[in-house]
Amino acid sequence: MAIMFDHPPHPSHAVKDDPKVAEPRDPHDIPTFDSTSLTLPKQPVLYLPPLLSSLPAKIPAQPVSSIYPPLVTETRLPDIDPASLSLHKALHHFRPLNRDYAALPYADAFNWSELALPSEDEREWYCVVFRSKRKAGSDGGSLYEADRKAHEEAVSNGGLILYWYGIPNQETGLNLATCIWQSRKHAIAANSRPHHIRAMRLAAESYEIYDLERYVLRKLVGQPGVTVEAFAGGEVGW
Repeated sequence: MAIMFDHPPHPSHAVKDDPKVAEPRDPHDIPTFDSTSLTLPKQPVLYLPPLLSSLPAKIPAQPVSSIYPPLVTETRLPDIDPASLSLHKALHHFRPLNRDYAALPYADAFNWSELALPSEDEREWYCVVFRSKRKAGSDGGSLYEADRKAHEEAVSNGGLILYWYGIPNQETGLNLATCIWQSRKHAIAANSRPHHIRAMRLAAESYEIYDLERYVLRKLVGQPGVTVEAFAGGEVGW
């Protein structure tokens, strides 16, 4: 089982509000959320930024969108291969296709078809999906902090490219979080880290629904786009 989270790993994240809410707000006035409002938002959320692992210090900073900039971790990856760097750049534009993405098949939930990589790249990456529903009245404070520490632990130990944290659907309570790893070996190695172990123990007590899914994200040479396929066993990436 790979490291996975149901909360964002930082206490503040930017979102764009639904324009249909009763009290419209300036979309450029980005709100700040804490761990409580992230799990119990007062307004529907249409846009969530991807959380990308910061690149190794030896790699120059990459340009980002001024409209929907991604979030980045404080901790840097120790290394990243060229094809994964291309994916990292493409994932700056990663987003869900609609508000109901948590209930959709993984391949239909996000804008995979819009992610373009260099034609000469050929690589596969390991994806873990966590579908969940919190228990009513469960205490999210300690789990939120454990998730934050586990995420930074995973980045510093290498392999974690992106963590999409999600926000529970206001009507159903369902949530979808996902991690994209450079390899399955990296994901498996994260399981034995102390902060991950603590986060998983707390998670077992906090969720009514707790389902893991695994996929392969594949890029073939000569094709600019990526495909998402169910994981069928074996090693993925390197």
